[in-house]
Amino acid sequence: MNGLQIRPLQDGDDLHALTALLHRAYAALALRGLNYTAVDQTVETTRGRIAQGQCLVAEHTGRLVGTVLYTRRIDPCEATLFTQVASIHQFAVEPALQGQGIGLELIRAAEAIALSHGEPALALDTAEQADHLIAAYQRWGFGIVGHVQWPGKVYRSVLMLKALEPYAHPPRA
Repeated sequence: MNGLQIRPLQDGDDLHALTALLHRAYAALALRGLNYTAVDQTVETTRGRIAQGQCLVAEHTGRLVGTVLYTRRIDPCEATLFTQVASIHQFAVEPALQGQGIGLELIRAAEAIALSHGEPALALDTAEQADHLIAAYQRWGFGIVGHVQWPGKVYRSVLMLKALEPYAHPPRA
């Protein structure tokens, strides 16, 4: 998409607009009865989640059209994959713009951060019922490595992992 910019969330960015974007992006999942946190989280919850990592946003023509939250081992009390590798959360793209490569660009930006931190892999999770999301993540190189039932969720999550390798540079002549 021409004119798309992926950048870190800035102090002046509107968390109300970001939260509303999350609500719109997760609305179809909510209609399926899936209670993802981003379905109805408050601005305060958005702020708290962002504080756990590095939030990236996709901006197009001056408005936020996507986001992903990159974290590093955020919950040392949980015995899950997320205590061992970097992970991404609250991943969203404006519904009218989905399928145009914005999500992949956000994932690539999160991968670049993970690589810069020396992380060997990047993890994520999504509901088992979200077949379309699982398929997209698989196309982007993530594989299913397990399942987890998060407290308070009405669905079981699929844990997915992508091994990261530094991007190869062409040999110099």
